Amino acid sequence: MAPVWGLPRERLAAWMLMAVLTVLAGCATAPDRARPAPDAAAQPKPGAELGRGKASWYGPGFHGKRTANGERFDMNELTAAHRTLPFGTRVRVRNVRNGREVVVRINDRGPQVSDRIIDLSKGAAAAIDMLQAGEAPVVLTAL
Repeated sequence: MAPVWGLPRERLAAWMLMAVLTVLAGCATAPDRARPAPDAAAQPKPGAELGRGKASWYGPGFHGKRTANGERFDMNELTAAHRTLPFGTRVRVRNVRNGREVVVRINDRGPQVSDRIIDLSKGAAAAIDMLQAGEAPVVLTAL
């Protein structure tokens, strides 16, 4: 076997393979497992009041579309959109006008209207009797 650059071919091939693997290994990155998911760190304490303000509801125009957490929106489920609460947070929503309550799971982001604190699914809005009015004063409590 004739040497190339003063090295036998097998030895040169081995050195070139090692060089390529070293370069590729330097390009690889490991996932950062030390940082918790953004929603995991901010879970509210059970029983804590999360806010008071106006609630509204949404449904027909969004039914079947993807929510901010990636699931399909079902307007008949007891879910809600909140600007900051972690996805999966369960919240008790009490209608101040009539005292009715419903427990919802946060699965979307909103509301888009600045004077409202939560957007309920049609099913949740029906449970606290606010469908016809469209909005209602509510108190939010963490579960």
